[in-house]
Amino acid sequence: RALFAVPQDMVVITCGEPAVVCPGGPQGGGVPPDRTYYYLFKYEPPDIPQMTGEDLKLSGTRADFDTSPSGGGLPIVTMEFTGRGADRFEEITSAEYVRGRLRGTPQHFAIVLDREIRTWPQIDYTDSSLAGGIGGGRAQIQGLDSIDEAQDIAIVLQTGALPVKFETLDRTDISATLGKDSLREAWQAAIGGIILVAFFLLLFYRFLGLVAVTGLIVYAAFLYATILLFNVTLTLPGFAGLVLTFGVAADANIVIFERIKEEVRGGRSVRAAISLGYKKGFATIVDANVVTAITAMVLFAVATASVRGFALMLLIGTVLSMLTAVLATRAILALLAGFGWIDNPRLMGTTGGGIPRWLRADYIGKRRIWFAFSGIVVAISIAAIVFQGLNLGIDFRGGTQVTFRTPQATSLEEVRSQAAQIGQEGAVIQGRGSSTDGQYTSFQIRTESLTIAEQNTLEQELSSALGATAFGAKNVSESFGRQIANSALFAIIVSLLLIVVYISVRFQWKYSVGVLVALAHDVVITVGVYALTGREVSTATVAAILTVLGYSIYDTIIIFDRIRENVPLMRRASFRLIGNVSLWEVLPRSLATTFITLLPVASLYFFGGDTLKDFAFALLVGIGFGSYSSIFLAAPLVAVLKEREPEFARRRDDLGALEGVESVGGMLLDEPRDEDVDEEDDTGGSPVERPRGPAPTPAPAAASVGPGDHTAKSKRERRRQRRASRPHGRAR
Repeated sequence: RALFAVPQDMVVITCGEPAVVCPGGPQGGGVPPDRTYYYLFKYEPPDIPQMTGEDLKLSGTRADFDTSPSGGGLPIVTMEFTGRGADRFEEITSAEYVRGRLRGTPQHFAIVLDREIRTWPQIDYTDSSLAGGIGGGRAQIQGLDSIDEAQDIAIVLQTGALPVKFETLDRTDISATLGKDSLREAWQAAIGGIILVAFFLLLFYRFLGLVAVTGLIVYAAFLYATILLFNVTLTLPGFAGLVLTFGVAADANIVIFERIKEEVRGGRSVRAAISLGYKKGFATIVDANVVTAITAMVLFAVATASVRGFALMLLIGTVLSMLTAVLATRAILALLAGFGWIDNPRLMGTTGGGIPRWLRADYIGKRRIWFAFSGIVVAISIAAIVFQGLNLGIDFRGGTQVTFRTPQATSLEEVRSQAAQIGQEGAVIQGRGSSTDGQYTSFQIRTESLTIAEQNTLEQELSSALGATAFGAKNVSESFGRQIANSALFAIIVSLLLIVVYISVRFQWKYSVGVLVALAHDVVITVGVYALTGREVSTATVAAILTVLGYSIYDTIIIFDRIRENVPLMRRASFRLIGNVSLWEVLPRSLATTFITLLPVASLYFFGGDTLKDFAFALLVGIGFGSYSSIFLAAPLVAVLKEREPEFARRRDDLGALEGVESVGGMLLDEPRDEDVDEEDDTGGSPVERPRGPAPTPAPAAASVGPGDHTAKSKRERRRQRRASRPHGRAR
């Protein structure tokens, strides 16, 4: 096979689609653009090409219609030239006319964009008015087939006339070795996270967990089909989003399964509990996933290209998780409803007495303690941000960042010495990953912006001196870094505002105050931890913080949803009592959803490699503190505001307000206590234990939230109510 080189001072020009016709053919009449044609053109700037887009005026170059008497209203393209361009065009067209007269054939000039011929108008040598060339600073292209063709040619000319200078804002180079290693680590993290989520579901929910795992398989199939259908390009952050969505899908199942457990504890059969669990849990799932979708959409709108992949996968996963949690798992349980063993609470994982007593604290009453603790942590975070500062990466500062690996552990001093020898004395060099006696096998070099040639020289020298491999490089201009910083701040503010608006509409504006304070608390602490630890802040960190906003409010909405349901049921209780009972009822659900979300994130942190470790670290910190703020900050803040309302200010703040009341989750149903099993009934029967039925009774003594009602009179009243509920010594 012969190898041909382009001659000196020549360039290869192509012609094909979208041109209407290409040069060539019999007698120069042109050929259809059904294939790509190649031409050799002279290229001797500044003389050839003879004219460029700089010779055109943008304002006078456009598609139009010929309104002259002889024009017939046909489409044309008008061109207006600069002073130099007008003189040059007149000379060229005059020479073309003369050559056409001498040869007896039309002469053409080509309009070329990006080395591709878009059109090639001719000079009519039979028109004597063109003998002196086309002057006056204006010209028009006639004989076009349609206005679409005219508009295409006008766009080409306008593009060449734009006074622009292209500058590289962001460029990422990844070697094949690094890409392969990153993909392998991402797969390990994905498999590890999915296995952990499946194990948790099976361990805590048994058969329901098996149904949930089956639903996750259905979810994975839908997700894979969606990626293929829309031809989604998976970036490494996108792969992280894919892994994270499995936690989202599992969260939806947990919300429903905990509802089913509550219905079973309320005395319903497993079949009835499943039906009511899906019915009552749907609103909570919608509210929680809408805010996650809001943050994903905002992130997609303002983020850079690499992080958009994460936002897109998170958004797709959120929508699909709602479908699989509500439709797929429910369909599976509906098919199995005819079997008798489905009513076995032990098999379904719906046994147990609910939340342990040691978790039934006075969360609302002790709010000053939680507020003080949060205030101290936030103050430390702000001080770290102000005085220590953030380690901003090149995404915000601009510059060039090169990562590489060495076959053997190497000291930082040796890498600095090699960098200094090639003129990079001021480069910031850091070891990545674990170290052995101060030596690393993975490094990162951050310098001022390098050209492609300088970057290649740096990589070649490092490869020769240290045997470096698996290079990855990222170049960001300083102006683009400022743009990213502004976009990040804008995204966080817009996300907060949209979430507040949604909460105000779905609940009440006072609930949105608790949400806003809790979210600000989580963001400040997460950023503060970065300042304290000195970890690098990149665009992936911003994506993680925005994701934290969505996940932090997930738990908050679960709690607020339960408070909203308990308010009309507990008409005599203060908001302090309502808040505490609601927290007791949803604590298992809140802790479970947080834990199962952290499982895939932890897998990303430990198995995802250096690229995803900082991203996962921000999620671990943010989601952890988000769970804390939902319980100890958001709910108590709402209680502070609601207690001032006249309706709640006059309500009782002791256990007497709960007598004869049943909450949504059945937390106020009496449970076995020592005095329940030691008393005899009126008929002299043997001691009996009162069952956990739906009969309304006072709250357990261990669950006191206000001034205790421990007088002998109140105890006698409770005994009388219990005996009345089980005549003849048998539980009713």
